[in-house]
Amino acid sequence: MVAQRLSVVVPALNEAIGIRAALEALAPLRARGHEVIVVDGGSTDGTERIAAPRCDLFLHAPRGRAVQMNAGARAARGDVLVFLHADTRLPDRFEIPPAALWGRFDVRIEGRHALLKVVACAMNLRSRLTGIATGDQAIFVRREAFTGFPEIPLMEDVAFSKEMKRRARPACLRDTVLTSGRRWESRGVLRTVLLMWRLRLLFFLGAHPERLARIYDHRVR
Repeated sequence: MVAQRLSVVVPALNEAIGIRAALEALAPLRARGHEVIVVDGGSTDGTERIAAPRCDLFLHAPRGRAVQMNAGARAARGDVLVFLHADTRLPDRFEIPPAALWGRFDVRIEGRHALLKVVACAMNLRSRLTGIATGDQAIFVRREAFTGFPEIPLMEDVAFSKEMKRRARPACLRDTVLTSGRRWESRGVLRTVLLMWRLRLLFFLGAHPERLARIYDHRVR
């Protein structure tokens, strides 16, 4: 029995192309006694067929990353919840400090564009300075401290971080998760950076998440 059991919660929506590799990368964790929970938000591409045999629990929930992650957390049995995007890979070996209430990993963005390394470094530095974590950094939290992600269509990770850092500063692990740079490269790295800066600024100024989601959806089409 592992001393500190992890529950890795993976929200998914039409991830058939990459979900097999994502879950097979988590197989060593499962072999060490941790659990993997996939929460599907209504996939129509065969995600369930591929994912269900490769995780400990496959759940259905209404579409929405926050809603799906909350559903996975309710079903989790581990001591620590790790929220992992389907296109992000955890390091082979890492240790979450037992005293950490919550935190995140450093991130590296996979891709060919030279700016992706700069973007990742900026994300990690900004997170250390502000105490705000993003979903790409694989947020983790002790299960007894988890009160849920705000069920909003965008910025649920930022809102969660703002609430959690009132209780404790995040543990910022140097261990690095690898996330796909696909969306950055397909939409343009600078364009994506500027869009996310704009959305964050509007959010901190009090813009409603529904409005931010409409801006995001319009810009990424």
